[in-house]
Amino acid sequence: MHKAGFVNIIGNPNVGKSTLMNALVGERLSIITSKAQTTRHRILGIVNGDDFQIVFSDTPGIIKPAYELQSSMMDFVKNAFEDADVLIYMVEIGEKELKDEAFFKRIIHANIPVLLLLNKIDKSNQEHLEEHVNLWKEKVPNAEIIPISALEKFNVQTVFDRIIDLLPESPPFYPKDALTDKPERFFVNEIIREKILLNYDKEIPYAVEIETEEFKEDDDIIRIRAVIMVERDTQKGIIIGHKGAAIKKVGIQAREDLEKFFGKQIHLETYVKVNKDWRSNERQLRRFGYNQKK
Repeated sequence: MHKAGFVNIIGNPNVGKSTLMNALVGERLSIITSKAQTTRHRILGIVNGDDFQIVFSDTPGIIKPAYELQSSMMDFVKNAFEDADVLIYMVEIGEKELKDEAFFKRIIHANIPVLLLLNKIDKSNQEHLEEHVNLWKEKVPNAEIIPISALEKFNVQTVFDRIIDLLPESPPFYPKDALTDKPERFFVNEIIREKILLNYDKEIPYAVEIETEEFKEDDDIIRIRAVIMVERDTQKGIIIGHKGAAIKKVGIQAREDLEKFFGKQIHLETYVKVNKDWRSNERQLRRFGYNQKK
């Protein structure tokens, strides 16, 4: 008997969805930083066993969209409801509601199994934890509640085993050696974007999109050329920094992570280009993989 299914992870920004997915998949597929809205796409991570295949999907944090890019990000979340066999709704200790009432209604009326994971319990005590478990039991009566710490990997195995119990019988959806449905260039873009999130403040990281123009792999080296796109000339200056120091730092950090990810020497070239108001331009968003046709 072979089991297979789609397990979609949803929740507010910064509750630890990407950390959980990486713990479950065992690879650093989703970028993790402490800034909100790090994940912009749905990222699939695939876990294969002899008699199962779990297709995990990490989605952007649920927000009220302020511009076209964010609306497109929320479409990824809507789609996550439509193809899930198991829904993971992730909240953190101290949190009492989902930012979007319509999504919340969909969770409590879901006709598939819902696992409500109460994350970051390492930052809490027993009394506080029990209080929150009771609160969520009342709010989401259809969910099975599991307290976890994704960062400390506490109870992650319990979640994994429970998912396998809940999966329907099915042949695999992807080849058994697949780790993700995303191409290599996608992960190059994500790793560079993560370094920009870590190194720049305020609006800059959210005005940036990365495009890998060249990815040439030889036996012992991968040559990558990537464009960092911004919306305005002033942002370009900030990204480059004084005498190019800022972009050089991003390049060094990204190269180290890329070498770990691909297990090969990396030659990385980055440059910055202004692409005016790309976040509000539907054609540009489609080009970057947002605004999927629903």
